[in-house]
Amino acid sequence: MTKNLEQMKCLFEPQSVALIGASGNPGKISYNILSNIVASGYKGKVYPINPKGGEIFGYTVYTKLEDIPGPVDHAIIVVPAQMVFDSVKECAAKKVQVIQIITSGFSEVGNTEEEKQIVKYAREHDMRILGPNIFGTYSATAPINSTFGPADIMPGGVAILTQSGALGAAMIGKTKAENIGLSTIVSIGNKADIDEADLLEYLMYSDQTKVIFMYIEGVKQGDRLVKKLKEVTKVKPVIVVKSGRSKRGAMAAASHTGSLAGADGVFDAIMKQCGAIRAETVQESLNWCKFLSNTSLPKGPNTVIVTNGGGIGVLAADACEKYGVPLYDDLETLKGIFADKIPSYGTTKNPVDITGGANPAGYEKCLRAAFENPEVHSVICLGCETAMIDVENLPGMLEKIYHDYKDTKPMSFSFFGGDAIEKMVSDLRAKGIPIFNETYDCVSIMGALYKNLHNINEPAEDFSFVDSIKVDEVRINEIVNKVKADGRTFLLAHESAELMRAAGVSMPISKVAHTLEEAVDLATGMGFPVVMKVVSKDIIHKSDAGGVALNLENRDEVIDAWEAIMHNCRKYNPNAKITGIEVCEMVKSGTETIIGARQDSSFGPTIMFGLGGIYVEVMKDVSFAALPISKKAAMNLVESIKSYPLLLGVRGEAKKDINAVLETIIRVGKVLLCCDKITDIEVNPLVAYEEGNGAKAVDARILLTKD
Repeated sequence: MTKNLEQMKCLFEPQSVALIGASGNPGKISYNILSNIVASGYKGKVYPINPKGGEIFGYTVYTKLEDIPGPVDHAIIVVPAQMVFDSVKECAAKKVQVIQIITSGFSEVGNTEEEKQIVKYAREHDMRILGPNIFGTYSATAPINSTFGPADIMPGGVAILTQSGALGAAMIGKTKAENIGLSTIVSIGNKADIDEADLLEYLMYSDQTKVIFMYIEGVKQGDRLVKKLKEVTKVKPVIVVKSGRSKRGAMAAASHTGSLAGADGVFDAIMKQCGAIRAETVQESLNWCKFLSNTSLPKGPNTVIVTNGGGIGVLAADACEKYGVPLYDDLETLKGIFADKIPSYGTTKNPVDITGGANPAGYEKCLRAAFENPEVHSVICLGCETAMIDVENLPGMLEKIYHDYKDTKPMSFSFFGGDAIEKMVSDLRAKGIPIFNETYDCVSIMGALYKNLHNINEPAEDFSFVDSIKVDEVRINEIVNKVKADGRTFLLAHESAELMRAAGVSMPISKVAHTLEEAVDLATGMGFPVVMKVVSKDIIHKSDAGGVALNLENRDEVIDAWEAIMHNCRKYNPNAKITGIEVCEMVKSGTETIIGARQDSSFGPTIMFGLGGIYVEVMKDVSFAALPISKKAAMNLVESIKSYPLLLGVRGEAKKDINAVLETIIRVGKVLLCCDKITDIEVNPLVAYEEGNGAKAVDARILLTKD
């Protein structure tokens, strides 16, 4: 057992708890926490601490932590912010393992420095901090409710990690109302120390926990979260809701990669890469949590829709495509299952339409036939209210079907109609049956189930191909260090090209000309056509400055281009220091793509791929992933863009060299990982040629750290 796991065990399964700042005043937060601990039936030792001493709820109140006779696993601090650090020092002297700091007044209000000092001190004394600015934790395993939220928490299999205290406290009541049992709920607050990655390590091994739900507002140390999520989602489902999807004015960046990442693009892509299932709303998350915590995995992909209306069946089929629910389409088998159980004017095609004349008995025949057939792995049952549907007997039939088959095959239900149908749906939901008014809600829970099945069955990442690809790390760092010594935070074009060649990325032949005569000689020696680009540390966006000339066919065009570039650039920035003009071979045309790599502020090293060229920011057809990246993950990156068919070949064009593109993605990623002074890399365009002919990077831009 790792040290972190031991300490998380002290958080969730403590043998002893001290409440620092305990109060007998019902109006105080600490009173409610102690009341909840008592009400939860906690069997461990409880030590209230208050300088006044006395007794609360029958417990002796100690005046100081050091007076407690035995060890303390877990301390809860509920004192004013200015007293918190002293309390943490007392915990260190008592060798407490983990501390919950309920108190607010730290980084959330700008008091970041003291928060850092507290965490530093705690870590130096082998303690972990949860918070500050939290409402507490609940664990069904202990059991212990050390929150100041509602006392009556229903135990079960769903773990909730929430960065929002108010929303988390509200979810305690909401889960009870929704008949959702919790294994734990943890308020993470400021995440000064303990974060989602630490908690996931414990929850991965928790037998009580079947599903994990995370509400996230921001990510710290995202590389740790990525690594842990990849492990956990192979074992149990992780559902994520993130607020702040569309921050106004995404942070401007000096590269396309940064600006295209936007507020949400990187987060969304990396959650998919890790196997986390992202929901749009808290309600959707709770629907998924409830279903996944009470439903066995399907034994295969064959889902059948049974409905009494064609329209609602089509809606469900649309929803299945949206949520990734695989529909069974073996027409002969479907006909064999349903043909003798529905009217001749019905249809055995999936969705199976048993017609508007279906009554509960007709539904039951078809549902049992589907569940009894080994080729059917899951069932979605839909209904619209008709005169024949018999709302009086329908609920009992659905409940019986659910209990007869829930342990063998997943199922979900949706019925739409008037007051009687609404009441039926509400009553059955209260009994734990997965039934909804909305068709899309009914299908989305099945989609979450199949995503979880995919995650569990997905083979482990294979990095053998990646490991076989080598880059010259020594030369890469030499080039970067030379630029840093020059006081610059970016590489000039010829330096970027040299670095890319050190990484094994194919680049055009190029050389910097310092005079017009030298440019003419270089172009003549390379052979026409050529490209010319300004070289200046003061001009990063060369095209914007008119500092690029393409497809120069002869000596006269080179002369004209030299003069035009110099004129344009001096007009664009009169103070720019122009080192020279780079003369490059003109790369033949192909499919233009872009590769970007950057140190993301939340997730660390990330990589981007997309449709490249001058329209990249207009089309914004890009995808993201966290580094390091396997060949399969790189392929997922490529396949994720809408323009992927262009690489496969369209309208008679040949397939492009996708393997060369994948190799370049991996090489660019390795450059970022091998040099911590690089913040951004952008290869645009990377021209992909016909299969077997490789790919060539036309231009590369590399940015460095400012320190």
